[in-house]
Amino acid sequence: MTDDYVVEPWKHEGIFVAKGEEDALITKNLIPGGDNTVDDEERITIQKEDGSKDEYRGWNPFHCKLAAAILCGLGNIWIKPGARVLCLGVDSGTTISLMSDIIGHTGVVYVVESSHKNIGDLVDMAKKRPNVIIIVEDARHPTKYRILDGMVDVIYSDVAHPDQARIIGLNASYYLKTGGHFVISIKANSIDSIVPAETVYAREFKKLVAEAF
Repeated sequence: MTDDYVVEPWKHEGIFVAKGEEDALITKNLIPGGDNTVDDEERITIQKEDGSKDEYRGWNPFHCKLAAAILCGLGNIWIKPGARVLCLGVDSGTTISLMSDIIGHTGVVYVVESSHKNIGDLVDMAKKRPNVIIIVEDARHPTKYRILDGMVDVIYSDVAHPDQARIIGLNASYYLKTGGHFVISIKANSIDSIVPAETVYAREFKKLVAEAF
């Protein structure tokens, strides 16, 4: 759709905000007109002064944990144009496609996923998005996919596993460059459904410190 929006850069590089009747977090679509990852996804077309058009995709925090974290004030995601990202597990293909928008044609997202229910959709998306590479493997065994071309800048983890901190540590030891960063989505109930979530988060933080982060 085309509306009376003003598009401005957001505080995170590669992310924008569409200012209109209601402000919306958006990304510039890497493949305009294609990749209908989310059926009800809002798209905004902006005509530039030279007559060309840019297409932007609405980033719904109810469909994407990363978007929710950003809107809740996450200071930095380190996923930006040109970044190399290793994604362990996915909450949805939507998150991966939006990362693809952010990093652009000069970046790459390596997606490690072993769940067969997600693979088909991810592979279809990767066929349209040249900066997305799908690795069908178990993130607990990073030596099995030592096919990455160099180190990555960021590890994004959304693995529903009690041993998530160790999984990140293992992958970081093989693939995260010196001075790199990670973003983690902790599913408290997947780790311990008995104790309060705040207790789980504190434990996981200590584990990450023990992994030398």
